[in-house]
Amino acid sequence: MSDRSISLPAATATILLAGGKGTRLHELTARESKPAVFFAGRNRIVDFAMANVVRSGLDRLLVATQFAPDTLHRHLPAQWGRHFPAGGLVLRDGRGYYDGTADAVRRNWLQIQAWDAEQVLVLAADHIYEMDYAALIAAHRRSGAAVTIAADVVPRAQASGFGVMQTDAAGRLLDFLEKPAAPPPMPGQPDQALVSMGVYVLSAAWLRARLFGDAARAADFGHDLIPMAVARGEAGSYRLPPAASGQVYWRDVGTLDALRRAHLDFLAGAPARLPHPAPAAEWSLGRGSLAMPGAHVPASARLSAAIVAPGAHVPHGLVVGEDPDEDARWFRRDGQTVLVTPEMLQRRDACRARLHPLPRNVA
Repeated sequence: MSDRSISLPAATATILLAGGKGTRLHELTARESKPAVFFAGRNRIVDFAMANVVRSGLDRLLVATQFAPDTLHRHLPAQWGRHFPAGGLVLRDGRGYYDGTADAVRRNWLQIQAWDAEQVLVLAADHIYEMDYAALIAAHRRSGAAVTIAADVVPRAQASGFGVMQTDAAGRLLDFLEKPAAPPPMPGQPDQALVSMGVYVLSAAWLRARLFGDAARAADFGHDLIPMAVARGEAGSYRLPPAASGQVYWRDVGTLDALRRAHLDFLAGAPARLPHPAPAAEWSLGRGSLAMPGAHVPASARLSAAIVAPGAHVPHGLVVGEDPDEDARWFRRDGQTVLVTPEMLQRRDACRARLHPLPRNVA
């Protein structure tokens, strides 16, 4: 249950950082930001953070967009605007403007100041998870820390893509390394690492002093502000508790493999609540494959470990995921996952037509 003995809306300004380009998703983010990518039907990745905000009782939210923001600027007010009072949902287009995550907050400080916030909740918009931010904020207030970082445990072999933390028994941060090549393990757990979820609660006064004072040149939280807070002994951690399903679940779906595997997790039993529930039949093709909205896959096609992108019309009898060499001729392969897009299918059809032209009618 949320701890709402504190006045969350009046005391907290929430900043959702939704400008990520998501280059490792390749063609899926050629014209869309990573937070706008579809997930499990017509959900978008950003909807998980938005659902968490609403369930947590937070109603003052600034969304900082940057790369390809148009979809988010349409989607967020249409899907989530009714949950916020007038002026409570603000979208800021930062194309060519923000130099990093901390800089995005700095450039929107006047809005935080207008909301008279005591603390600032900073969220990444591109992860799949369920979390009660009210409980995180309550723990932050009880701790007296200037900064509290939400954390989860991942296999150490995967931790180099995250900010890796080391804490004492009370959760105070002793060290923080942004995307280290050799992630340090958790004490007594050599194969595990404690990593930042990209979710921070910060004292507004502390954050203002850093952004406009001794860290006025800081561009990023992970590279700049968080290490500063750790060095000053002012940072604490908060372990992600179980979701309503009873599972602790948080995924950074930053690669095609990770995106597809997260979909399979939901087929196995919904580890987190879908913001907009959708029957699996709308997006699951079986054989570890999925189709995004607007895709068409005939029953005669046989797809294994594939993602069919929006708008792709798969031809009858197409086989994907069984012959790596054939897949590589036409599609994109990422680990075990094959991505099929409309443009790839068009190139395939054009090439096959040149190699095997239809016979002309003879008068």
